[in-house]
Amino acid sequence: MYKHPIQYVRFMGILDGISLITLVFIAMPLKYWADFGVAVAINGAVHGGIFLVYFATIIYAQLRVRWAVYWTLLALLAAFIPFANFFLDFQLKKLPAKYPPQPIKKVWLVYLALIVALISLYNIQL
Repeated sequence: MYKHPIQYVRFMGILDGISLITLVFIAMPLKYWADFGVAVAINGAVHGGIFLVYFATIIYAQLRVRWAVYWTLLALLAAFIPFANFFLDFQLKKLPAKYPPQPIKKVWLVYLALIVALISLYNIQL
């Protein structure tokens, strides 16, 4: 069954929100009150990976759905505020009917290839 790109953003937003809450309200207090710093190391790494996938799904949705730019900015801002992703999810639930998915323009694939080439050139050790 086909899923709308906004549904991917909603799913990753919920995961990002949960990982941010566990990082801020569980792992950080364990680090500073119980001197258990490994909780932040593990949860921080997991949260970082989830955030990168969330960021990629936001960009994917922007390219496929071509929604207003403020939705992209709100989604990115919500990633840094605890509980904000849950409020954003409530608003995003209404959007799939308003923004039908469209094919990605081929020029964006060229831009992606150029960015990947530049990153790989930058990372080459001489």
